[in-house]
Amino acid sequence: MKHLPNLLTLLNLVCGCLGILALAEGHIENTAYYVWAAGVFDFFDGFAARILKVSSPIGKDLDSLADMVSFGVLPSFFVYYALLEAGASPTLSYVALLVAVCSALRLAVFNNDPSQSDSFRGVPTPANTLFLTSLPFANNVVPVMDNPALLAGIAVVFSLLLVSRFELFALKFKNFGWADNKLRYSFLLLALILLAIFKLAAIPFIVILYIVVSLGSRVISR
Repeated sequence: MKHLPNLLTLLNLVCGCLGILALAEGHIENTAYYVWAAGVFDFFDGFAARILKVSSPIGKDLDSLADMVSFGVLPSFFVYYALLEAGASPTLSYVALLVAVCSALRLAVFNNDPSQSDSFRGVPTPANTLFLTSLPFANNVVPVMDNPALLAGIAVVFSLLLVSRFELFALKFKNFGWADNKLRYSFLLLALILLAIFKLAAIPFIVILYIVVSLGSRVISR
C-alpha cells in the first residue's frame, strides 16, 4: 500500500501522455477527457499519501514531474494544435509554448513556497489545463476555437495568471463545517448549477468563476 500514491501519480503521467498522443492523432476534443482523468489521479495521490502517511521527497518530485506533462506540456500542445486548426500562422502558434514555460515556473514556485498549503498564488496548473482543453465544448457559446487571435490572447492571459501573485482559495477541506468552508460550498453549488444548465460547455466558465470568486473574496475580507 505504501506505493499506492506513487502509482496514482504515474497514472496521472500516463493520462497526460495519452492526451498528447490524442492531439498528435488529430483528436483534439478527446484531450479534455484525459485531462479529467489526470486530475482525478492527481487529487487522489496526495489524498492517499496523507491517509497512508507515506509522504516522501521522491513522491513530491514525482508529482511535479507528472504534473508538468499533464498540466504543462499537454495544454501547451493543445493550444498549439488548436491555433493551427483555427488557421493561425506557424509563428503565432508558437505562443502556445508560453503555457509550458509558465507552468514549469508555477510548479517550481509552488514546490518551494510553504505559504501555498491552504491557498494558491496564481492559477493552479490543473485549473489552467482544464480551462484550455474544455474550450471546444463552449465553442457554440463563445467561438474561441475559430478565432486564432482570441485563442492566442487567452493563452497569453492564462499563462500570466499561472505565475501571478493573485491569491486563490484551495478546494481542500480540513473539516466539513459550513463556517470554515462556506466559500468552497458556495462555489461548488454554483459550479453544479452551471453544469446542470450548460453541461460540458460550463467548464471553462466554472474556472473563470473560481478565479473571480477567489479574488472577490479577498477584496471583501479586506
